[in-house]
Amino acid sequence: MASRPKHAQPRPVPRLYLVTPPVTDAAAFAAPLATALAAGDVAAVLLRLEDADERTLINRVKQLAPIVQEHGAALLIDGHVELVARSGADGAHLTGTADFTEALEALKPAERIAGCGGLDTRHDAMLAAEQGADYVMFGEPDEDGRRPSFEAIEERVSWWAEVFEAPCVGFAGAPEEVPLLVAAGADFIALGGWIWQATDVAIAVAEAARHLHLPETTA
Repeated sequence: MASRPKHAQPRPVPRLYLVTPPVTDAAAFAAPLATALAAGDVAAVLLRLEDADERTLINRVKQLAPIVQEHGAALLIDGHVELVARSGADGAHLTGTADFTEALEALKPAERIAGCGGLDTRHDAMLAAEQGADYVMFGEPDEDGRRPSFEAIEERVSWWAEVFEAPCVGFAGAPEEVPLLVAAGADFIALGGWIWQATDVAIAVAEAARHLHLPETTA
């Protein structure tokens, strides 16, 4: 998840970032995950895990990591930094600057991916980037399912894309938000619960991928 040159022409096409539901049964989730990965250009998968003992959590990650990585995507664990090295994951996603800062010692010496979300203010986002975040995420729901207004998310993504080189992930809470986040300048578009609830996961991902290409304009 590399940084992109500022104001490059033509602008690099954004890529997809899948956010899983909380996973309990990794074996059952393997098939829909593989289907989603095959349907579009996915850069990363954020694996959310239902609570369990450490060994069970590691085994879940080990079952799903090869599927993700064989499709050329990175597998990130939501929190649980202590599991990354032992499970074969590529990194972790942390919520808030405090957890992100604490996780850096474990992730960065090993060149693991460290992403940061839960950034309530512009200052928080800039702080995460200054500390070496591989990406910042805007617009994801909190633990209670609440998220900022979409207008606020668009504004934050647009501001970031204009000023900073560190990649930005825009969280699409519904299909219609995908093209708007692409237009705002997000480098990655996160697809959450609505993808997995779709009647056909492959069609839902493919439709989102179709919106990654901005319409061509004439001078």
